[in-house]
Amino acid sequence: MLRPNFCMPGRYEIDAQSVARARRPSISRRLALTCAALLIATAQARADMVENWFNDPFFQVSNGLPQCPVPRGPFRTEAEKIAESHGRVERGTSCWLAGKCEHANAYAFDADIARHVRERFAGAPGFAKDSLWVMVNRRMVWVQGCTSGAASRGRLETLLSSLPDVDQVFFDLMQGTAGTPPYRTLAPDRQR
Repeated sequence: MLRPNFCMPGRYEIDAQSVARARRPSISRRLALTCAALLIATAQARADMVENWFNDPFFQVSNGLPQCPVPRGPFRTEAEKIAESHGRVERGTSCWLAGKCEHANAYAFDADIARHVRERFAGAPGFAKDSLWVMVNRRMVWVQGCTSGAASRGRLETLLSSLPDVDQVFFDLMQGTAGTPPYRTLAPDRQR
């Protein structure tokens, strides 16, 4: 509270309680600071989350080794999505501009290719002891996961070698589940 200072006319004194109240943030200020801190924490957590931003086909075709690390596949952070966007547009249309694709975008083939891959695996015994995931991206197929033996890769190459509209097939496989996988893995708590 302000009180006049009688020794010095025109001056006022502030008592100690008023100073203490002035230094203590008001409830609305504390609430605003708390909300700001929560928004910053939420934004940081969101930045670390991954999502399949471009809706690229990604699916599991066998689950014989449940301890096999799940591939990250097409899941990206928002920053990775932004960095990749321009390149995807360029690469998607270059196929058509070069006269190699009937669709105006190479990514337009992916859903049909994924359907063909699923059909091939549905009719192919011999992968029940493996854990395999498939990602289709720009007319390319990635098979990632864990195999129960070395023979699985040869069977996979035979199974997927003649898929229509596919440019290349890549295999990122590890035998068994011990060790570090040859692909990026998906942390389960980061997926949206």
